Amino acid sequence: MTGPKIYTVSELSQGIKSLLETNFRELWVEGEISGLKVSSLGHTYFDLKDATSNISGVMFRGFAQGLKFELANGLLVRVRGNITTYDKQSKYQLMAKAIEPAGIGPLQLAFEQLKKKLAAEGLFDPSRKRPIPALPQKIGVVTSPTGAAIRDILSILKRRYANMHIIIAPVKVQGPGSAEEIANAVIDLNENFPDIDVLLVGRGGGSMEDLWSFNEEIVARAIANSRIPVISCVGHETDFTIADFVADLRAPTPSAAAELVVKSKVELAGHIAQLEKRLLQSLRIYYENLYGRFLRLARSRVLANPLALLERPVRRLDDAVEGLFAASAEKARRAGERLNLQTAKLNALSPLFPLKKGYAVVKDANGKAVKTAASLAPGDRLSLQFAEGRAEAEVVDGGGRPRPQAKRTEKGGQGPRQETLW
Repeated sequence: MTGPKIYTVSELSQGIKSLLETNFRELWVEGEISGLKVSSLGHTYFDLKDATSNISGVMFRGFAQGLKFELANGLLVRVRGNITTYDKQSKYQLMAKAIEPAGIGPLQLAFEQLKKKLAAEGLFDPSRKRPIPALPQKIGVVTSPTGAAIRDILSILKRRYANMHIIIAPVKVQGPGSAEEIANAVIDLNENFPDIDVLLVGRGGGSMEDLWSFNEEIVARAIANSRIPVISCVGHETDFTIADFVADLRAPTPSAAAELVVKSKVELAGHIAQLEKRLLQSLRIYYENLYGRFLRLARSRVLANPLALLERPVRRLDDAVEGLFAASAEKARRAGERLNLQTAKLNALSPLFPLKKGYAVVKDANGKAVKTAASLAPGDRLSLQFAEGRAEAEVVDGGGRPRPQAKRTEKGGQGPRQETLW
């Protein structure tokens, strides 16, 4: 009797792996993403779950790079892939090759996600948008050199303003690498042609997939960082791209962008004529008002008698001069009075002042003032100082010393006689 087949662990694992991979190939599974994790190598690991069950999934880097939108926990998706096992853990998982959002397409989801991200950064704020020059001298165009858009733009610009300076940066506008070309063209024109007044960035109409290059983040950031004002002109009037929201101005079509950026010569001529008319009207009104003011001034009393302008200033000057003289005279009078008063006081203190009243200054032979009679003796010689003039005298009767005897000398009758007078 033959016994049961005995499997090794490896044999059983390989059998299960072969069975799953053979019977569950290229299937679609719908569920909610959870436990999302991206490894350092770029592989994406996640769980796909519904109300009652859960399955592990992995998307390797090569497939993950093809996603148009960002995966996030809670996102309802449809995953296309194979069921396989991981031998070492006997764990089956879904190996994803493609992931699409359930409900809306992947491109629309990617559009909404990038739009929300850039709006949060303020790249759509009206305050950062710059005005488009009214009369640009040099225009840059970033578009395909072979598409209908460039032909329409050049035709309209030539018709509206033939001598416009145009610089074309030829790029791919769809397919792999097109977003990078568009972004690099915007950057190069800013760096190498800083005198460009405005940039037109766009292409003709197409499907969402055809226009997708203008929804790429690299293009949006190149436009946002441009020092040159940018007009976005992508697709038809009903088409909206991320570039439209970031640009300084959105034109519904490339043709409309050309019409917006350059006014026609007829429009310019009409505008100049209107400005000229308004200027002449303003000048006429200004000079009429000026002439009216001139007539009123010509009829005024001041211009009829110009000297009347000087009457009041001259009168005020005369009054000021008279006041100055009067103040000076009064000041001099008061100064004279003070001088006389001080002179009188000084004279009263003078030793000569009593002499005017009849007194005299008595000095002895040595020139010393005699203060008392007791210091005198008969025969002393004195000097008398009066208010006017001087006199000599001799003491006849002293106050404290004896009087000397008078002497008479006679010879042959009356001769000379000396006599003490005091």
